Amino acid sequence: MAKEVFMPKLSSTMEVGTLLQWLKEEGDSVEVGEPLFEIMTDKINIEVESYEDGVLLKKYNQVDDEVPVNAVIAYIGEENEEVPDEAPQGENQEDSGGDSDNDEEVTQVSTNKEETSEESDGKVRATPAARRVARENDLTLSSINGSGPKGRVHEKDVTTSLETKDGRLITPLAEKVAADNGLNLDEIQGTGSRGKITKSDVLGHVSSGTAESEEPERIKLKGLRKAVADKMLASARSIPHVTLTTDVDMTKVIEVRKALLPVIEEQTGYRLSYTEIIMKATAHVLGNHPTVNASLVDNEIVMNKSVNLGLAVAIDNGLIVPSVPAVQSQGLAELTVNSKTLGKKARNGKLTPDEMTGSTFTISNLGMYAIDGFTPIINPPETAILGVGRITEKAVVVDGSIEVKPMMVLSLSFDHRAIDGAPAAAFLTELKERLENPYGLLV
Repeated sequence: MAKEVFMPKLSSTMEVGTLLQWLKEEGDSVEVGEPLFEIMTDKINIEVESYEDGVLLKKYNQVDDEVPVNAVIAYIGEENEEVPDEAPQGENQEDSGGDSDNDEEVTQVSTNKEETSEESDGKVRATPAARRVARENDLTLSSINGSGPKGRVHEKDVTTSLETKDGRLITPLAEKVAADNGLNLDEIQGTGSRGKITKSDVLGHVSSGTAESEEPERIKLKGLRKAVADKMLASARSIPHVTLTTDVDMTKVIEVRKALLPVIEEQTGYRLSYTEIIMKATAHVLGNHPTVNASLVDNEIVMNKSVNLGLAVAIDNGLIVPSVPAVQSQGLAELTVNSKTLGKKARNGKLTPDEMTGSTFTISNLGMYAIDGFTPIINPPETAILGVGRITEKAVVVDGSIEVKPMMVLSLSFDHRAIDGAPAAAFLTELKERLENPYGLLV
């Protein structure tokens, strides 16, 4: 009997997954454990393995489709085994990727009053997939003739309405922009599904110099970018942030790095950076200030025993924070290997869910840019985050004399519900002292 392949739920916040690529085609043999497709969740890109042996009989979704979790996206079974032409619906929900004629059966659980209300409100009967495609292409459902029961609009009805007279696919907005600029559609290469011409394709053609347009580019907030946006907004709204800053003389840290750089590089193959030294110092000081290494969960302050440092890594479409566990027990060589490895995996979208959870304190380092100080946003349920600025030479007063020193700004944002100003200031003061006298970290 054919087995369904579902869109997996890989995190507690995941609601949809974006299909990046199929690693198998219909008719291909599949073994248990073989990668079947790759998806982008709200946090990572990950290959999904097959749980069945057999033949990939049917694929219901295409590349770039956003598919709800637990939706059926394919079938695996015996060769030539019959499977539905359209994606079946999950129990008590609308379809999640196809536009099956069985949609009407699910809507029959609604009362007559609800159905009447739907029609009297002027709403068009349509499958979720049809609504998604229409929304993405700026189409009005009322202008599309539905082929389903009672005129219900299916995804294929919406797709058909996108076709131009010569059989090419183009969104209505793209067609309008092209017409406004007097463009020949034959000269425009579509990058959408099945070569569909989108608004961005037309604008790209316009910006190449073949025409002029004032139409701005619009990028949909989705995937990782949307997940980051939602999390930052929730943090800023719900957490009373307070930020403290201090200047740190990095003279001796520079000396330590210069001395250890060739040693650690020869031992590990990785170059020691200031980030690892700051991480080591932070973990050491957090051991003396457990309230700053705490988490706030369900109105309880959880005093974490281990120092697991989240390391913010910027990637093309957002920000991702892998967790380096038990930093307090690692030497600089081991810490360099672990942080560099996790950073590389983050940029390549290869982090596992376990490598992205469990951090108790986060460090956000913008020292590679011309940034002195900033206000970092807390990564809940953590209660504090450390912002690191660049190292730059500044004139400072030392024993009544003006000297030029390599200075760095540290910015500590903390959750004032869990941490008061005095203990936060005490932590930042000790961290400053430790970085200005870093040799104690080597003992």
